[in-house]
Amino acid sequence: MNIIVITIIALCAIGIAAAIILYFVAQKFKVYEDPRIDEVEEALPAANCGGCGYPGCRGFAEALVKADDISNFYCPVGGAPVMSHVGALLGHEVKAADPTVAVVRCNGTCDNRPKTNVYDGATSCTIAASLYSGDTGCQYGCLGLGECVDACNFDAMYMDEKTGLPVIIEDKCVSCGACVKACPNSIIELRKKGPKSRRVFVSCVNKDKGGIAKKACAVACIGCGKCVKECPFDAITLENNLAYIDYNKCKLCRKCVVVCPTQAIHELNFPPRKEKPADKPTAETVKPMAKPTAEKAEKSEETKNETSDNK
Repeated sequence: MNIIVITIIALCAIGIAAAIILYFVAQKFKVYEDPRIDEVEEALPAANCGGCGYPGCRGFAEALVKADDISNFYCPVGGAPVMSHVGALLGHEVKAADPTVAVVRCNGTCDNRPKTNVYDGATSCTIAASLYSGDTGCQYGCLGLGECVDACNFDAMYMDEKTGLPVIIEDKCVSCGACVKACPNSIIELRKKGPKSRRVFVSCVNKDKGGIAKKACAVACIGCGKCVKECPFDAITLENNLAYIDYNKCKLCRKCVVVCPTQAIHELNFPPRKEKPADKPTAETVKPMAKPTAEKAEKSEETKNETSDNK
């Protein structure tokens, strides 16, 4: 009986000692977590898309709480309202950022970019891009296998069967950037949504010289530089035979669209252009009908009289 009691007491003593040791160890190595992280995470949309540059909303919330300045942080899904709420929770002033949207910088439809071969392999753009340059003469354009559509978690994209290109559903796009990361040819870009969703951009990423690019695609940028000369705001640059429009400098004047010889520059959501009225003829250009002279009048009278005599 004494042995059992001693054993129980010994075990209890060991348990108490172990608990005390574990307590002090836990206190020593305890990781403090700011309670504001939970509040910020709750304010975020819980999309976990990674568009903010962090692994999920939890990681983004931790980065926001630890940062002294959150002006460079942005949640593309929640947008300005969510960031304003987060700023209020953390006591920071957040400037409203311009919303962005994904655009497809390729207009190589089946009509504009004829196929030169048939691809019969894995339906993955990444695999196809690693194997060869594509089934057309353009090695830079869309591969048409829809990997960007599969990457979109918001059903904001679909593949157009007629054109063979992805289409962005603007109202559903949250600008998370998943499609941008998924595209191996980097033809998808996040650009400013613009006032009234109006945008102007070069819908081409072909860096070949003009003749080669035009042969591969009828609407390719040929690097002629006309748009660069025409832009009054220095918003267009030409590098590696390819024009690019800086959306921060572009004022949407659309002068570049008119001068592009291959229609590689796209304008979205603009009203139809007004047709210029035809030039009206001026008084100088309209010649008045010559009045018959007296001699011509006499001759015509004589002709009439002769005709009547013959009858």
